[in-house]
Amino acid sequence: MAKLESLKSGYYVWQYVPSMAAAVIFLVLFLLTTFVHFWKIFRKRVRFTLPFAIGGLFEIIGYATRIDSHNNTGKLMPYCIQAVFILLGPALFAASVYMVLARIIRSVRAEMYSVVPLNWVTKTFVISDVITFLVQAGGSGMMVNSSLSKVGQGVVIAGLCLQAVSFCLFIVTAYVFQTRMRRAPTTESFDVAIPWKKHLYGLYTISGLVLVRSIFRIVEYAMGNEGYPLSNEWTLYVFDAVPMFAAMVIFAIWYPSDLKPFLDSASQSGGAIESKG
Repeated sequence: MAKLESLKSGYYVWQYVPSMAAAVIFLVLFLLTTFVHFWKIFRKRVRFTLPFAIGGLFEIIGYATRIDSHNNTGKLMPYCIQAVFILLGPALFAASVYMVLARIIRSVRAEMYSVVPLNWVTKTFVISDVITFLVQAGGSGMMVNSSLSKVGQGVVIAGLCLQAVSFCLFIVTAYVFQTRMRRAPTTESFDVAIPWKKHLYGLYTISGLVLVRSIFRIVEYAMGNEGYPLSNEWTLYVFDAVPMFAAMVIFAIWYPSDLKPFLDSASQSGGAIESKG
């Protein structure tokens, strides 16, 4: 029977024996949804959704390592691997979500309604996401070193705060775009072949789920290793695993493969001339 063990130094990295059953359940769930995402990428050839699928791989590695941790609570490496990969997966989800908004705006030719110049919408949010990813990864690495654990904890919290702020700004950007479209819709927005509203609501939902998860993580790290969240495993599954699984399901159902960058007649005729030449 598995029991809670300390490191050789006497320090307990775990405050409980991680549940093998819960980890197996979410490993299977993330395996299935990640497979669906890679299958859709291959079938639909929508490459900008690849970061989302890779985020699913991060979740798989994280929960697979939690299974191994069930019988290895006295080892540091399994703890670090599961903590880092489960922490960083949603940052990759965010990268694809940011790119979808630009694709929505282009598909209905509403570039003039974007708060940020359209060429910078994806760049701005993805760059902030990359910074968030690197900050969290760096902080997680520092936490492995006992002498830098407090500093690393602060760095991770800073990265999570940046992630939360980025998502809030993203939601505001999307909402302003939707409000302007409601007041003066473009001709292309009435095309039933471009379900832009469906995808926009999907972005709101996924963004909300990731935002809730980020806030939970901020509270978790702020309270420290002996705080309630890190001492009670159910909080991880309710506020992290379930929302991220739901985000993967929603993105798979409302997959943005039907959002095509709009090509005007001049561009199309130019492409036809080139192909003939």
